[in-house]
Amino acid sequence: SFHVTGVQTRALPIFTVGFGTGFGWMLLAVAIGYGIFGYVAAGSIVAAASGARKIEKAEHPELWNSVENAAIAAGLAKTPDVYIIEDPAPNAFAAGRTPNSSYVAATTGILALLDKRELEGVMAHEMAHVRNRDVRLMTLAAVLVGVISMVADMLMWSLWLGGGRNNDQGGGNALGAIVAIVAIIMAPIGAALLQMSLSRRREYLADATAAELTGDPEGLARALWKLGADPKPLQHVNRATAHLWIESPLRDHQGLRGGLSGLFDTHPPLEERIKRLEQMGGFSLPAVPRGGAEIGRAHV
Repeated sequence: SFHVTGVQTRALPIFTVGFGTGFGWMLLAVAIGYGIFGYVAAGSIVAAASGARKIEKAEHPELWNSVENAAIAAGLAKTPDVYIIEDPAPNAFAAGRTPNSSYVAATTGILALLDKRELEGVMAHEMAHVRNRDVRLMTLAAVLVGVISMVADMLMWSLWLGGGRNNDQGGGNALGAIVAIVAIIMAPIGAALLQMSLSRRREYLADATAAELTGDPEGLARALWKLGADPKPLQHVNRATAHLWIESPLRDHQGLRGGLSGLFDTHPPLEERIKRLEQMGGFSLPAVPRGGAEIGRAHV
């Protein structure tokens, strides 16, 4: 045991193995409570984490019209709400528990980068996620990843705050610590694998559906080309919501975050997505430049 401001502090119990039941039950209750709250307010949680705010048509009419046209083409009963994210990095996503409660969010960067044709392709891609019922599963997955991260953080803090228990309980304390360390290591890996399993195949399907809705696979391919060429990273980056975006928001980040994102990337390679669209439309685009100068609207 050790002292904090003169008060003796004992190890916090981790799980029921070796550390008793108190902290284990508390951890379970918090995880279940957060999960229920997350299920009810999933869309709002994702919007808040991404810095998105709801807008009206007068604020961004071109974006609004693109969403409306895509919703009509997809046969949706209700046009999703439109959100904007003040961020110079180009990206977009759709979220929500049901088609009627879904919304589409786009950054100011993507509005500045894409022309009308390309923006319509991106919005059709997001509408495909809504029509294919991807948004519910992917939005709830974002909340679940948040729960996993929260549990891992609580375990890490319990290890940091906990010293050792009484000597006669030292063996149990060591066993509980080992279990906690393994859980802390495996939690982010499990979360990443969950995102990969949900997102990669659905991105290909959403691309194909968008090409069907617009009848213009080249428009979406040109948009993806520009997203891949643009070097600006998102300011609002959250690993829990990375799989929702049309293009990986972790790709351009440096250091540990950027390096590890490649190991468990939530998105298929942009080059492969563009290649499939090229095959659908019978056109060809140049190779996507990486880390180059900023790309303008008419560059492709």
